[in-house]
Formats: sequence, C-alpha cells, structure tokens
Amino acid sequence: MKYGRPDSDYTKWKWKPDGCDLPVFNPSQFLELVRGKSLAFVGDSVGRNQMQSLICLLSRVEYPIDLSYTTDEHFKRWFYTSYNFTLATFWTPHLVKGREADTDGPTNTGLFSLYLDEFDQNWTTQVQDFDFLILSAGHWFFRPMVFYENNKVVGCHYCLLENVTDLGMYYGYRKAFRTAFKAINGLENYKGITYLRTFAPSHFENGLWNQGGNCVRTRPFRSNETQLEGQNMELYMTQVEEFRAAEKEGKRKGLKWRLLDTTQASLLRPDGHPSRYGHWAHENVTLYNDCVHWCLPGPIDTWNDFLLEMFKTEGVRSAEERLLSSDRKLLVK
Repeated sequence: MKYGRPDSDYTKWKWKPDGCDLPVFNPSQFLELVRGKSLAFVGDSVGRNQMQSLICLLSRVEYPIDLSYTTDEHFKRWFYTSYNFTLATFWTPHLVKGREADTDGPTNTGLFSLYLDEFDQNWTTQVQDFDFLILSAGHWFFRPMVFYENNKVVGCHYCLLENVTDLGMYYGYRKAFRTAFKAINGLENYKGITYLRTFAPSHFENGLWNQGGNCVRTRPFRSNETQLEGQNMELYMTQVEEFRAAEKEGKRKGLKWRLLDTTQASLLRPDGHPSRYGHWAHENVTLYNDCVHWCLPGPIDTWNDFLLEMFKTEGVRSAEERLLSSDRKLLVK
C-alpha cells in the first residue's frame, strides 16, 4: 500500500443486499452506458473521493485526459476520448454561497459564513449541460458557521458570537440542501438526472476528528453491532426529506431525481478509512487520522457498483414513471 497500511482485508469485503445480488463493477458496461454523456460530482472531498474511485475502476478500460479549465484541483474535468464521456468535479463543501470568515474560529477549525438562500455560482452556473449530477455534502457542517439570509445574520452553529443565536448545525444543513435543490430545479435548460448521494458516516473513536480520534478497526461491523442513530441519523433524514420535496417539485418540471443511498453500506465499514495511512508520516495535514475519506480500493467502490446498477435500470424506471404520469392525466380528464 502506498502509505504503508499493513493490512489488506478491507479490500476483500463486498456489500450483499438483502434479496438480490450486486454484480461486480463492469467498466466496459459503465462506459457504454455513458457514451456521449457527461457526469459531475458536486460537493466536498468525499464526493471527489467517489470520483477518484470511479476513475480507478474505469482505468481497466481507458485512462482519461485532463481537460480542466483551471489549475485549481477543486475543479477537475476529465475526458474519455473513446467514449466521448466527460467526468467533472465541482467543489462546494456547503452547497451554497459561503466563505471562511476566520481561519481559526472558536475551535481552531475555521469559522464559515454561509448565505443559506444564495446559490454557489461556482457550480450552479456550470452544470446545466450535464447529463448526470451527483450531489453530496455533510462533514463540513460540523465546523462553526454563521448563517445569513437576506444578507442578514439569522443565527449560527457554535460560533460563540455575542447576540447571535445558536440555531444548531441541522438548521444550516437543511437550508443548504433546500437552496441547492432549488438551484437545480431552476436551471433553465437542464435535462439531466440528479442523484443525491446520501451522507456517509465517519468512524472516529476515542475522540473527535481534531481531538485525537482514530479508526483502527480492521474488519466491518456486523449488522447487529451498530445502527444509524444520533447525528448520523439526523443528517441522513434531513437530506432525504429535502430530497423528497425537491423530487416532487422537479417532477412538475419533467426533471428526474434519484436517491443514491450509500449510508447503511458505509456505516458498517469502519475498516475502510485511511486513518494515519492517508499521507506520509512527516506530512503536515489537517486530518492526520483520516476517518472520513475512504481507501482505494475499498468500500467506496461499492458506491459506484450502486451507481452502475441505477444506470442499468434507469430506462425501465423512466418508462414506468412516464406510464404513471399518463395514467394520472387520464384520471384527471
């Protein structure tokens, strides 16, 4: 392993859904399904992690060329020449317009100003021509934030500022997803399919991410050893509720929304993170024990197994939705 991780069993476990089989990722099949199309990952570094997984999986068939329009690694664009397929990533850790107001903040992890009712134009002005969008976010909302609406401070999450009400993390999280989904439904010429990739829990134990927490387990949890609860449950339910509302609104405009639910499969894999093996020992990095991102190869590859299966069944699902829509129109008449 590149950074010296001594074990490799985490690469051998495979997600087994109840009542069906999940085939091994077939890169040729994937590339045929996306021939002449484009796919963008919109979100934070975990979204970029999934894109890196996909590039690795597809490399058995073809390596892409870099057509990025900027040297900023947060905004990458890759092109698969033989398939006329474009793959891109857009960095937006909070999904909405935001800025780092203080590099330290109350926890020395930064204090961020989020404009909860304003689009992040770094991505909203770039995605309307894409055929597939995969949207995700979550971990950056644990950091201190000040919330703005109508250009006025309405509250915060652990900002410790005088006369500013602490509304909690979930307030900003819900509003951010609502605004991001509104941006997509409002795109003038967008005809693509939008996927919400659900929240993937981290696995820090014996401390928080910036307080010595680590993830040293070398095997997955059994299904009876853990469950979705607390903050993870709240984050998951919040984004799914906002997704359902956006899906309903999108249907009225002829837009397709899909739920790429990776939460349970990820929850059971505390063994799949780099921990201290995500960098060289001498490197000065923010996340020294990385229990947020995923090893490659590793559990995150399963997310792309899911994605391929969703692509394969999309034609059937779209036909069923058109039929259901026609039936409703007949009933109304």
